Amino acid sequence: MTFDSRKVTAPLSQEVLESFEAGEMILLSGEVYTARDAAHKRLVDMLERGEPAPFPLEGKVVYYAGPCPAPEGRVIGSIGPTTSGRMDKHSPYLIERGLKAMIGKGPRSDEVKEAIVKHKGVYLIAIGGAAALMSQRVESAEVVAFHDLGTEAIRRLVVNDLPLFVGIDCKGRDAYGLRAKIL
Repeated sequence: MTFDSRKVTAPLSQEVLESFEAGEMILLSGEVYTARDAAHKRLVDMLERGEPAPFPLEGKVVYYAGPCPAPEGRVIGSIGPTTSGRMDKHSPYLIERGLKAMIGKGPRSDEVKEAIVKHKGVYLIAIGGAAALMSQRVESAEVVAFHDLGTEAIRRLVVNDLPLFVGIDCKGRDAYGLRAKIL
């Protein structure tokens, strides 16, 4: 069995974002930032105090992941997706401030879906259980903020052909809902 996939490069242009369809497989290359719940809370707190984010949010892709330490000779350790619902409390706020794409696993709240549609972003689904495979797609990794959070620190990754599915597209079509209708 083979899957057709489209290669795209981050940062993702608005034209590319609007061309995605829920359920479509893509191979993402380019710049991606990791951030989980603790980092999301700090980001929101910083922005609410009027401080700049540690990386520009506008047009960026955030991967909900906390990678394992890198084994000898590797750029990064296993890097599987975190359950996205854990970030739902803060995601609409960050989407309003320019975040365009999020990578994780699991369904999203209605508030996140509404923010995605309103600001023409996307939610991408990473393959759960494939953390070792995902780490092989990371070409470089550097901590850019919140070193004290350890594996949950914000990292800037450069990825090559990271396999993902479009979970929610700019029009609000939801791959989880599509699956339910098919079954």
